Parts: sequence; C-alpha cells; structure tokens
Amino acid sequence: MSTRLRRLATGLGVALTTGVAAVVVGGRAFTRLVQHDGQNLLRGLPRQQTRLVGEHMLDGLPEPVQRYLRYTGVVGKPFVRTVHLKQSGRMRLGAGQPWIPLTAQQWYSVQPPGFVWDATLRVGPIPIVRARDTYRAGKGHMLIKAAAAFTAADATGMEVDQGEMMRYLNEIMWFPSAFLEANISFEPVDVSSARVTLTDHGNRVAATLFFDADGRLTEFVGQRYSGGGLETWSVPVTGYGEFEGLRLPRRAKAVWRLAGGDEEYIDVTITELHYEV
Repeated sequence: MSTRLRRLATGLGVALTTGVAAVVVGGRAFTRLVQHDGQNLLRGLPRQQTRLVGEHMLDGLPEPVQRYLRYTGVVGKPFVRTVHLKQSGRMRLGAGQPWIPLTAQQWYSVQPPGFVWDATLRVGPIPIVRARDTYRAGKGHMLIKAAAAFTAADATGMEVDQGEMMRYLNEIMWFPSAFLEANISFEPVDVSSARVTLTDHGNRVAATLFFDADGRLTEFVGQRYSGGGLETWSVPVTGYGEFEGLRLPRRAKAVWRLAGGDEEYIDVTITELHYEV
C-alpha cells in the first residue's frame, strides 16, 4: 500500500473515531476553501472583446485537428473565457482498490490557464474523501482529506505543477476554442493524430491527440509524473454529448499505462457544462 493510501486509511479511522460532528465541520471548511479558490481563479480576469472562431483560424493546423474542430461545431462560436462543469462517476485510490462513487465540479479560466476541481467520494450517503486539485499561475496543488477532516495528501512542487498542467491541456477538450489560443501549438503526426503543446509561465507540456474518421477526439496520451517518475498517461474518450451548442466528450476515463499493466483509476461523465460563469 502506498504512503498516500496508508495516510488515507488512517484518516478514515480517525474520522470514524471522532464522529459525525468532525466530518460535518471539516466538510464545511473544505467547501469554503474550494469556493475561495474558485472565486480567486475567476476574479480579475482581463477584460476581452468577444471574439468568434473563424474558419480561417484553422488554416495551417494539422488536418485531423481541423477535422476535429469542425466536428465540435466551434467555428462561428465565441472564444470561451471561463467554464463551470459537473461530473459524476467513480474513482479508485490505488491499484486493486475498489471503485468508489464520485461527484465533482470544476471551474476553469482560459486566459490565463487555470482550474479548481472539487470532488467528493462517497460510500452510500457518507462522504469518505474530499479532493481538491488546482492549477493557477503555473503552479499545481493537490489536497486530499479523509472524510474532509484528516489530511491524507497536501502536495505541491515541480512534479505536481507538471501533472496539473498536463491535466489542464487534456481538459481543453471541454472548451475547444482554447486550442486556438496563442499558448497552444500543433505538429502533424499522421492522418489520425497530432502533437499538441501548451506553454505557460515558461513551462511546456505536450501530448498526442488521436481522432477518428469523423473528427471525434478518441484519446489523449502524454507523459505525466506519478510517484516520482514520468509515466504514460492516457485519457480515452468513451462517449460524446452536446453542451453549449457544441459536440463535446461526455464521458472519459484516465489510465496509467505502466510496464506492469494498465491501471484505470477514474471514469467520469459530464452532467452539466456552462461557459462564461
């Protein structure tokens, strides 16, 4: 069992011992923290004139990327500045661990890039884990609390920065006009894939995007830090839906492609998505 999982198990034991009151108080404090983070993310964003995505903006992009952007329906739509979405699904906290039901919500800013993710894992009606991931000003932060009362992980640093930046690049699939911002570049690979790079605060992350013949994004694959080293991180898209007049991924999962075998650890479905929150 990893150190993080041992801490989480210890935290759950402490939470059960201290009782419901501690869980309630801890949950309220965690919610206030997330609300504060979300407000800070969205407050004071630079004013911008409304810009529309033009067909000419696709010129020069790799052909599968052009096909993808046309499929989404983003041409003729405004560039997105902020996003709020909700998710439901399941997550497991380590290899061989049971799946736990999850609900989450997330806020994004596009310029500058950033997000706040607030997730709750429950067994029945009982919230056993609260998790918050953030990326802002080039810095990542991961906070996990058992029953919202005991800190199981509070991680920052270069590896977390890289991981959360990679996560942001992946999740642009939910607001694809951001693929046309100046901090994104593409390189062609073949007829069904392209390389994408995000630059932010002097750092870069890159991944390969895979598309089907109709233009749907089917998988995102990049190198992301996990447990001290870079590992192959894959996000297969398993379902599409319509949000804000666009065809967007509705369901996706995340998988570590490890030498010892694949480890799928999260599977989420978008239940709501709104722009310009």
